[in-house]
Amino acid sequence: MAGLLGSLPGIEVAGQAADAAEARAVVGDAVDVVLMDLHLGADSGIDLTRELTARHPRLAVLVVTMSEDDESVVAAVRVGARGYLLKSAGPDAVERAVRAVAHGEMILGPQVAARAMSSLVAGRTAARTPFPELTDREREVLDLMARGHDNTAIARRLVLSPKTVRNHVANVLTKLAVPHRSAAIVRAREAGLGGEG
Repeated sequence: MAGLLGSLPGIEVAGQAADAAEARAVVGDAVDVVLMDLHLGADSGIDLTRELTARHPRLAVLVVTMSEDDESVVAAVRVGARGYLLKSAGPDAVERAVRAVAHGEMILGPQVAARAMSSLVAGRTAARTPFPELTDREREVLDLMARGHDNTAIARRLVLSPKTVRNHVANVLTKLAVPHRSAAIVRAREAGLGGEG
């Protein structure tokens, strides 16, 4: 990606970062566009997007990721991303998206645009649901976490493999932009999840 961008006229690659700490060091006021993955190892791309756009209001964040679910798109846009592309996008699409967000436009890759629109249209229903950025299954896992169940108990209760439950928990932490399970549980209980039943 850096090689592609560096070869384009009028685009200079200011740096690369593998995690949030490196990104904070690289992104300064002179940077116009950040290409952001949602999964940064232990860090959350959603959380980092929120932080960088708050610190640098002129910064345009273009999410380039493998996650094409509606909830990830909506979560990214809510925290300030101006664009969302899948990593499978071709070089022309990447160039077009980088230039568009740099000029203040909002851009969604064709694979996600139609689905994102349906999510936005369904916003009225989602607004009444706690954590609309979560899928129904992720919300169910979060509710069981808030009731005090560990991953093994959640897997038994939902008839899922422990690995699937771990993946759901990781998605919940990423989408809620919280650093650990305890913080997710606090947020869930504040929103009314985790009641008896």
